[in-house]
Amino acid sequence: MNCHITATGSFLPGPRIDNENLPAFMGELDGEAELRTKILRMNGIKYRHYALNRDQTATHDLYELGTQAAQTCLKGRTGEIDYLSAGSTNTPLVGPGFASILHDRLNEAGYLRENLEINSNTGICTSSAQALVNACRAVSCGDHSRALCVGAEQPSDILKSSVIEPPDDRDQHPEDPTASKWFMSVFLRSMLSDGAGAFLLEDRASAGGVSYRVEWTYSRSFANEAPLCMALQNRSLLLSQDVSILAKYMKPCLRQVMHGAMDAHGESILDYRVVLPHLSSFYFKRYMFSVLREMCREGSGMIDYWTNLETSGNTGAASIFIMLDEYTRTNPPEDGDRILLFIPESGQFNFVVISLTAICS
Repeated sequence: MNCHITATGSFLPGPRIDNENLPAFMGELDGEAELRTKILRMNGIKYRHYALNRDQTATHDLYELGTQAAQTCLKGRTGEIDYLSAGSTNTPLVGPGFASILHDRLNEAGYLRENLEINSNTGICTSSAQALVNACRAVSCGDHSRALCVGAEQPSDILKSSVIEPPDDRDQHPEDPTASKWFMSVFLRSMLSDGAGAFLLEDRASAGGVSYRVEWTYSRSFANEAPLCMALQNRSLLLSQDVSILAKYMKPCLRQVMHGAMDAHGESILDYRVVLPHLSSFYFKRYMFSVLREMCREGSGMIDYWTNLETSGNTGAASIFIMLDEYTRTNPPEDGDRILLFIPESGQFNFVVISLTAICS
């Protein structure tokens, strides 16, 4: 593909919050304390960020998070951008699309003052990854020479104790609490946090610093094989996830998409220096490792992986942007390093895989 990521940026709002102080910002529901301890032990997250004060007043809205990340990405950069692509799980306005409001906010901030083409993507964790795929195609085919892609999430806005109203059916599931609708919503309060990230895409590598050439993208939905697992209700804004469906379908779908991506492009996972996976929880690391070990059997050794889940939290659709930005700053790649971005989504099991090659000058 004739497309390069030439700049990255991210924004994590407010102070870094450890697990002990999570209830001070998100509040606490009846019977939640014991569940939170179990979930935090399993997911491995130690720190996170919320666009939220201790009185549960939002410090930013989603569009501000995206604007801050975009400004960080574009700092010191000049030249017209003619394509804006953005994605999120939940936006304050059902319409217009995320990219439309973001265009307005960036114009007010002194960026994107020109008319341009926009693309807004919805979904769950792959919403912004699909926005990135669309932006890569727009640049690669020659329709646009410079594109900005943004992913942002603000789950605190619908998960904080002053807003969430989970149905309480715990007494109907005494033997398996995870089957209750109460659990399916409440456990996500210990899983998800806020943040935003952005990439600048161009039809050529940057003259200085690190760029990433996009070799290929691969995206597959398994909604024809797997039932609905994670959903956000339109009216109530109740977010829930069925962990039994997740446990049953995640690994086989993961195996299919990873093998399919490599086979489609005649590559081996061992061609890569590192995988940057969007992990919702370290609990699912075992699934990923199992598939990667399986894919490495024909070669020798084991491919490395890198994530900032422990220190930045699970920021959903924004995570892959935040992750590559931090990885580039803290683990500068060498020229020619191959990097694989892997973004799974458990909504109804959609996956995005993106192949990159580092270009250092």
